[in-house]
Amino acid sequence: MTQDLLRAISCADDYDPDSMSVEKARRFIRDFLEPVRTRESLAIRAALGRVLAEDVRSPCNVPNHDNSAMDGYALNADDLAASGATTLHIVGTAFAGKAFADAVGAGECVRIMTGAVMPQGCDTVVIQEHAQFKDGNITFGEGVRRGQNLRYAGEDLKRGQTVFAAGHLVRPADLGLIASLGIAEIKVWRKLRVAFFSTGDELASIGEPLAEGQVYDSNRYTLYGMLTRLGVEIVDMGVVRDDPALLEQALKDAAACADVILTSGGVSVGEADYMKQLLNQLGQVVFWKIAMKPGRPLAYGKIGNAHYFGLPGNPVSVMVTFYQFVRDALLVLMGQPDPAPVQQFQAMCGGNIKKAPGRTEFQRGILSANSDGKLKVEPIGNQGSGVLRSMSEANCFIVLPEPCGNVAAGEMVNVQLLSGFV
Repeated sequence: MTQDLLRAISCADDYDPDSMSVEKARRFIRDFLEPVRTRESLAIRAALGRVLAEDVRSPCNVPNHDNSAMDGYALNADDLAASGATTLHIVGTAFAGKAFADAVGAGECVRIMTGAVMPQGCDTVVIQEHAQFKDGNITFGEGVRRGQNLRYAGEDLKRGQTVFAAGHLVRPADLGLIASLGIAEIKVWRKLRVAFFSTGDELASIGEPLAEGQVYDSNRYTLYGMLTRLGVEIVDMGVVRDDPALLEQALKDAAACADVILTSGGVSVGEADYMKQLLNQLGQVVFWKIAMKPGRPLAYGKIGNAHYFGLPGNPVSVMVTFYQFVRDALLVLMGQPDPAPVQQFQAMCGGNIKKAPGRTEFQRGILSANSDGKLKVEPIGNQGSGVLRSMSEANCFIVLPEPCGNVAAGEMVNVQLLSGFV
C-alpha cells in the first residue's frame, strides 16, 4: 500500500496536497479501497444493514402460480359474448390458499378471491363490481379482455432470477422479500471494524471535572453515532494525550485490531501535533489541505493493514469530513462497490451567504417548503466550525461549489439532506 500511494502521488500531475479539491480527494481515496473479503452466513433477521457477499437468486417463480389480482369471477375468455352481455353459471369458489380442484367447462365460471390459484380452464377475471348475480349465474357487459386481472406465474420473479446482487445493502423491505422466497439464511460480508480516538491535552472525558482551558470531548460521541448508523463494529479508544509515546502505542493498537482507524484532532500544523511524524514512521499517510470549509485538514493513508483517516478537531469539521469522505469509503470497505451518492437537489436560498470562490463550502441550513410547495433553505446563523449546535439544528447542507462566490437571497442553491447520509 505504501508504495502504491507513493507511485500514485508521483504520477498524479494535478496532485497538490495543499489545495486538493473535494472531488479529487474523493477519487484519490476511492482508488485505494479494497472491501473486506470474509463471508459469514446469517439468518435473515440478523442481516439488516449488512452487505450481501453473494447474489440472492429466486429458487422459485414469484408468484408460483397464475392467480387472481382481484376478488371476482374466473372464466375462459372464449365464453365472452361477441356483443352484448355475457351470462355464466357459477360452479364453485376458489380461495387464497384453497384452490378450486375441478376443471371449468364451457359457459361456467368460478367465484375467486384475490391471490387464489386460477382454476383449470380459466384465463380471465371479471371483478365482482362489474357482475350481477342472480340464481347461481352472473351477467356482465362488454369490455372484458382475455387475461384481465390475472397475475401470471413468475410475473414478479422467475426461478433463478437474481433478486439482489452481491454488494447490496440489506434494508427492511429486503428482509420480507427474501423471506417470501423461503430463504432462511444469506451470505454477507463480515462487519467492518473501526477504531477511533480523540487527541489533545485540552480534552476531558464526560464525568471528569474541567480544568482551566479544557473542553469535554464531543467528537467521540458524534463519531460513535455516525458509525453506529452505518452498522460497523466499533472500538472506542477514548482520549489520547499529546504525548508521542502514547499516540504511537494507540495507533499500533488500533492498527492491530481494526480495518479502519479514525482520529480527530492532531492533523494540523500546530507545534503540539505529533501525528504527522508518527504516521510517517508507522505507515504512509498523505496530508491534504482540502479546498473546503469547514474541514480543511484531512489525512488519509494506511497504518499496517488498516486504512487511516485523520479528521480535524473542530466538532462540525469532524462531521462534515466524515459525511463527505469517510462515510462512502466505509461503505466501499463494507462491500458496496458503488455506494449510492447522497442526492443533491435545488432550493431557493432564504438569506444572503458570504463565500470566497476557490473552495467548496458545506453550510448548515434548514430546508422547508413554502406555501406553494417550493423548497426553501434558510442558512443557520452561526456557521463556525466549533458550533456543534448548528448540526443539531440543521436538516441539510447547503453545498456551495468551488467557483461560487457570494449568494444572494432568492438564488437557487444545492442542498443535501442530512437524513440521506445514513
